[in-house]
Amino acid sequence: MSRTRCIALIAHDQKKDDMAEFARRNQAKLMSWRIVATGTTGGRIKDAVPELDVTRLKSGPLGGDQQIGALISTGEVDMLVFFVDPLTPMPHDVDVKALMRLATVYDIPMALNLATADILMQTLTA
Repeated sequence: MSRTRCIALIAHDQKKDDMAEFARRNQAKLMSWRIVATGTTGGRIKDAVPELDVTRLKSGPLGGDQQIGALISTGEVDMLVFFVDPLTPMPHDVDVKALMRLATVYDIPMALNLATADILMQTLTA
């Protein structure tokens, strides 16, 4: 029996509007995915697209990034969309780098911006 594919969604503060727009535009495709998101990002996605079933984890700086990292390392996450704001300093920058490292180590598709996320959604949900 195959499991539902899982997508992890994270967005830095200045990119949360982009993530909400990404979810709105890809609502039909995202309906077939299990969605996990860090706390605030998950809340913004639910506000934008209430029909999506989003599992909200802790806020990124409070451990949400590590929770998603653990899901990646156990093979539960199939794709990571992490809208990074390179112009704003992040106090939890080490956590962010660790998460991107895990996505690379476990060879899962990872998008760090809207353009790449849209391409992945077209490719992986076709």
